[in-house]
Amino acid sequence: MGRAQGNLASLLNNRWLVFVAAMWVQAVAGIGYLFGSLSPVIKSALGYNQRQIAGLGVAKDLGDSIGFLAGTLCEVLPLWAALLVGALQNFVGYGWVWLIVTGRAPPLPLWAMCVLIFVGTNGETYFNTAALVSCVQNFPKSRGPIVGILKGFAGLSGAILTQIFAMVHSPDHAALIFMVAVGPSMVVIALVFIVRPVSGHRQAHSSDASSFLFVYTICMVLAAYLLGVMLLEDFLDLSHTIIVLLTAILFFLLLLPIAIPLWLTFQIDAVSPAEELLLPAVPKAETTSKAGEQAEAILSELEDEKPKEVDLLPPSERRRRIAHLQARLFQAAAEGAVRVKKRRGPHRGEDFTLSQALIKADFWLMFISLLLGSGSGLTVIDNLGQMSESLGYQDTHIFVSMISIWNFLGRVGGGYLSEIIVRDYAFPRPAAMAVSQVIMAIGHLFFAMAWPGTMHVGTLLIGLGYGAHWAIVPAAASELFGLKNFGALYNFLTVANPAGSLIFSGLIASSIYDSEAEKQAGGGRLHDPDEALKCRGAVCFFLSSLIMSGLCVIAVVLSLVLVYRTIVVYRNLYGRALV
Repeated sequence: MGRAQGNLASLLNNRWLVFVAAMWVQAVAGIGYLFGSLSPVIKSALGYNQRQIAGLGVAKDLGDSIGFLAGTLCEVLPLWAALLVGALQNFVGYGWVWLIVTGRAPPLPLWAMCVLIFVGTNGETYFNTAALVSCVQNFPKSRGPIVGILKGFAGLSGAILTQIFAMVHSPDHAALIFMVAVGPSMVVIALVFIVRPVSGHRQAHSSDASSFLFVYTICMVLAAYLLGVMLLEDFLDLSHTIIVLLTAILFFLLLLPIAIPLWLTFQIDAVSPAEELLLPAVPKAETTSKAGEQAEAILSELEDEKPKEVDLLPPSERRRRIAHLQARLFQAAAEGAVRVKKRRGPHRGEDFTLSQALIKADFWLMFISLLLGSGSGLTVIDNLGQMSESLGYQDTHIFVSMISIWNFLGRVGGGYLSEIIVRDYAFPRPAAMAVSQVIMAIGHLFFAMAWPGTMHVGTLLIGLGYGAHWAIVPAAASELFGLKNFGALYNFLTVANPAGSLIFSGLIASSIYDSEAEKQAGGGRLHDPDEALKCRGAVCFFLSSLIMSGLCVIAVVLSLVLVYRTIVVYRNLYGRALV
């Protein structure tokens, strides 16, 4: 009995259980990806026009990306409380929309509907923040894979929830809104006390590499499986029994990662929570926040006096030279030859508050590069229907489904490859972001040129590049600006997504599209005023795609500048592991 209780306690405090639970939370957290399926139901039930639906879409994008409150609450409240706030927002926001759509509640004006959509979608920012904060703290030496996998599951959640709704087989399309209101909230409430920091740095085990390989394998199988299911359901008229069977297999794949914490708990001689307290708090090679540069530089005078070539020396020689210089400074300070100044704020690699990060050039380089890269990618995702229609494709939803899969693979692959860059070569993680932006620049060029197969190749390149941003940027932000206030920093960076979409989609792409559509309609003389303007041909998105390709090239330059500025920081953080 005592051993069973000990195993249960070890399981509940296992960082891999937290990670698996966070994956499940993220698998229902991408509520915004379902808006394309929800909007027709709202439009028909409330008699909205396309402009009004677009207003609801803007409210959805803002709710999906503005997470200042979530980041702040995750710093002052326990994570379980923040998760409950998110579940409440999700339930109230979309639950009220469901009551209005089904006639159980009186209709509200458009601005109030926008508020409800914003509140409901904003709940997922709490899910994202709690999952990322807890797992990045539990796996500080594997930030790239952790962020990539979690953000990847968020990107797949739309396809997962759609498949579950297909199994329900409800003739009432408004039931999808009910499922969005209730389903994610139930999953989060069930896991609310599991997703938390558990001193994960004390639980490093030799099996971690094989565990990550197992999770990556599941991710690849899950992506391929969902893509196959989408194609089957698109091209074949499947019976309800087959759909139920396909959904059951999906549930099995989602539950499969629980095997890792169970195996670690019951098959390996796991360290008990009491024994963990006797372990050293932080391994020497694992330097985070203030410990990141503690062995090398403390006094501001040291940074002033240290020759630049010292940073290029091998780690052992660098430490010896810095220690000698530091000893000389201490002696000079004791003799009154120099006056020791107080440091003004943290150095890169230490813990920054949001206000401290906002005055750093590196933070704004990262933000603007993210705005140009992910903003242009989100513009393609939001306009994929019109882009495929303009090139003559009838089944536009197949490209929406495909880009969600490539988005998922980009997030998982971006986290994995960026981790290789920092772990094996001690090179700055933003280099991987520059590579992803090169891929996106080529993808935008494909859309502009409208070559044969453009839609297939373009969605592949844009999906991979866009997804990689959301695995690389959060991990890089935690390395450069610390883990203590990671929630606030991450949620500020996410604002780049709607800001970029507003500029590129709301101002550039839509204006050019409408202009070309009006030209094709003869300046409006040949156009039925009751029908929406439609543009046909490669010209519809030629100029906007070229502009976005050029902006991605600018993003590459900004990312490379960030690489140059942070190369010493990454050598200090990861260079010791190479010795």
